[in-house]
Amino acid sequence: MFKRVSIFSGNANPTLTQEICQCLEFPLGKCRVSRFSDGETFCVIQENVRGVDTYVVQPTCSPVNDSVMELLIMVDALRRASAGSITAVIPYYGYARQDRKAAPRTPITAKLVADLLVAAGVHRIVALDLHAGQIQGFFNIPFDHLHAMPAFLDQHLREHYGRDCVIVSPDAGGVERARAYAKRLDGNLAIIDKRRERANESEVMNIIGEVEGKRCLILDDIIDTAGTLVNAANALMKAGAKSVAACATHAVLSGPALSRIMESPLHEVIVSNSIPLSEEARACGKFKVVTVARLLAEAIRRIHHSDSVSSLFV
Repeated sequence: MFKRVSIFSGNANPTLTQEICQCLEFPLGKCRVSRFSDGETFCVIQENVRGVDTYVVQPTCSPVNDSVMELLIMVDALRRASAGSITAVIPYYGYARQDRKAAPRTPITAKLVADLLVAAGVHRIVALDLHAGQIQGFFNIPFDHLHAMPAFLDQHLREHYGRDCVIVSPDAGGVERARAYAKRLDGNLAIIDKRRERANESEVMNIIGEVEGKRCLILDDIIDTAGTLVNAANALMKAGAKSVAACATHAVLSGPALSRIMESPLHEVIVSNSIPLSEEARACGKFKVVTVARLLAEAIRRIHHSDSVSSLFV
């Protein structure tokens, strides 16, 4: 199927990379990423890549700094090995929430990471559900921004959530995303107006839309500490919702997230495998994992054959 192409994986999510290779019916590239005793990351490419189109699949998830350094070092190794092109496939773009100066004397780290990737030698970026779509503008190289919506709709949502469901945006910033899902599921839309008092803490203020007696599906891009998600679920139940579930692309699940979800009225949390779930999360029984391997594999196939990728931006 492919000629002169290699797909490599960092240590952040090797299972997803293997699934992508299975979809493409292509073997995983030979690469070893290790660490010295002092913690420094080392990478060796164990096959000839001179003139080869290479793809590095690496979500920059926890441990974020280690994942970013692995990606940068792998790209540098490929560039110095004379790879024909280097595409970074980043299912989860870490530091994406630091995309602007929210206060004086603060960094824009999403831009810093973009500069580091370009300086390392990346020729193209493929990312999935960025926290802010404007991050594409931080790059002066081609950027393909994919959405996990087709995977969620085809693998779970169309079968289990339909016209009797209300798609809920947990904040004003996610209304466009929620509206797109509501349109495709032929459901109604609701919005939760919240006021964030400090980082990683939120307070639900008001619900805009009719949720009484309805099945509600909260839609977001990231579940981090799950404070917003659980507060939203509690508010919906108090407003008379019949049941509440959640759907998010990236299951970061830091700090008290898992315990909050376990104690919440959420009966189901649908996430993608852009970030690997911990064993504790898998064992709790509330999570349904949808794979984005086929979506990313199709993007790689089209990029390699110079076909249009726009139809994947649904």
